[in-house]
This record gives sequence, C-alpha cells and structure tokens, in this order.
Amino acid sequence: MKILILRFSSIGDIVLTTPVVRCLKKKFPDAEIHYATKKSFHSLVQNNPYIAKVHLLENSLLDLVSQLKKEDFDYVIDLHHNQRTFFLKLLLGVKSFSFNKLNVEKWLMVNFKINRLPAKHIVDRYLETAVSLYVENDGEGLDYFIPKSDEINLKTLPPAFPQGYIGWVIGAKQNTKKFPAEKIIRVINQLNYPIVLLGGEEDEAIGNQIVQSVTGNIFNACGKFSLNQSASLVLQAKLIITNDTGLMHIASAFKKPIISIWGNTIPSFGMYPYATKHTNVEVANLECRPCSKLGYEVCPKGHFNCMNLIDEKQIKALIKKEMGL
Repeated sequence: MKILILRFSSIGDIVLTTPVVRCLKKKFPDAEIHYATKKSFHSLVQNNPYIAKVHLLENSLLDLVSQLKKEDFDYVIDLHHNQRTFFLKLLLGVKSFSFNKLNVEKWLMVNFKINRLPAKHIVDRYLETAVSLYVENDGEGLDYFIPKSDEINLKTLPPAFPQGYIGWVIGAKQNTKKFPAEKIIRVINQLNYPIVLLGGEEDEAIGNQIVQSVTGNIFNACGKFSLNQSASLVLQAKLIITNDTGLMHIASAFKKPIISIWGNTIPSFGMYPYATKHTNVEVANLECRPCSKLGYEVCPKGHFNCMNLIDEKQIKALIKKEMGL
C-alpha cells in the first residue's frame, strides 16, 4: 500500500501533521508513506523515519503531478485542503480524504466573535482525516527529528550556557503575533538566568536590540543557525517562552515546558502547544481579538492591546515558578 500525505506550509503546520504520519505507519507497518510539500520545508520531513519518500513542489504543480503519478498511490490524505491540493487530487484520481479547515467557524470567530470552534486540537482534527483508514491517536505527541550533523554542542556557546538556559522565541510570521521587544527586555532584566534568543535571520536585528538593552547572560541565536540547529537549541533548553509560531510546535515535539504568548491569534483556533506542559498567556475577552486567523504586519486598530496589555509580571512569575528561581 502507498499513501500520500499533502501539506505545503507552514513550519508549524507540517510539524503538527507528524502524528498522522506515525500513526499511519503503526497501523500499516508495510505501507509506504509519502509526503508532498514545498522545497523550502524539505528539512522538516526528510529525516522522519516513518516517511519512505518526500516529493517536493519546486517549479510547477504539473511537474509534481507527473512525479506523483509514477508512484501509483492507493490513498491521498490531504491535510492542506486548498485549491492546489484540490487539483492535485483531481489529477491523481485516487481515493482521497480531506482535512476540514473550519474556515466558516474561523470566519465567524474573527468577524463576529461567534465561537463555533470545536474544543479540539488541530492534531486531533488532522488524525480524524484518516479515520476511514481506522487510524487512531497513539498519544505520543508530535515528532521532530534532528540529523546528527545539526546537533549543537553547547560547549560552542558562551561559558554560562552549557549549564542551562531558557530559550525565548522572539520571531513569528506576522508582527501582531510577536511579543514586543521592549516588554521582553523588561522581563529579562528581572531574571538572573541565561537566555538564548531564537528566531530567523529576519529577527536578528531585534535580537541585537534586546541583547544591547539587558544585563546578564544573553545570546542572540537568531539568524546564526539553520532550522534544525535552532531545533537543537530548543531541545537542550530548560524552558521555552514563545510566540504562536513554528518553534513552539517543535518545542512541543520535544516535550519541553512552554510559556506561549498570544497576540491577535487565540489558542481556541486549536494550535496551542500539544501534549506537553504549557501555559498560554493572553488578554482574555478583548473585544477586537482575534482580528485574524493568521496575523497582520501592524495592529489594524492601532493600539496592539492584545500584546501591550499582557502583564510582564505574570510572565516573570511563570518563568520563576517553572525554573524554581
């Protein structure tokens, strides 16, 4: 049996699909599980031992279809469910199962604050997509596999860090999902524990700003490491503080304790840390929140109260409680 899984974005979403991959392989040990995604997300799936082959969208969708038709799949499990995957399934012409994105329910929540969202994590909803194949949740959470070549030796970091550090994920795809730098600075200045700032190249300048404004041991890892290497730093952290972003889900895969900070998005969308100890910090009952299911470059209301009203003392207290400081 050959089964194809479709998911073309994003980092977090692809990590959130890993229980489907694993549980399918457990249900059908002799099956070949294939995964199709964008070339930019290859590193997220290439080391997964449950995946027999990865297919990459590089040039055109028709090129990908031509590649996939050679495999003679028995089933397609569409965990993206958009126009692109609709045409893929149509052209492949095999039995398929599609994820319910709850677009209507999310639209009602964003535009009218009418909550028709199920009290169910997106991982469990992803798994429901394969229920016709009698796939069940094994309860083992998310997966993330770091190749040995990308494992970070903490001895290569400044002297204070090999003894233990807190990882603080400062990045996110949209600005309205980012905890403001000035608030991060005020929290860190009240701690006495090494901090590693985590994010991509686009977060490096903000990371440098934070480093220059705080006292104590702090290391800006933003832009210095690949995604797998950043994941290695997440794995070795004592605690992860994070925005609603991909590294949050990678931290969940490693069962790290997590303090997640929520701006314009809400945990009720079903993408909070999965199967790990976590605390969600948010401004509850803010009338304009959520303003989007994804986020914006700037607050559409101009006040950014979803982040600005978060109590820094609460963040500090949660950190100190978790770390025993």
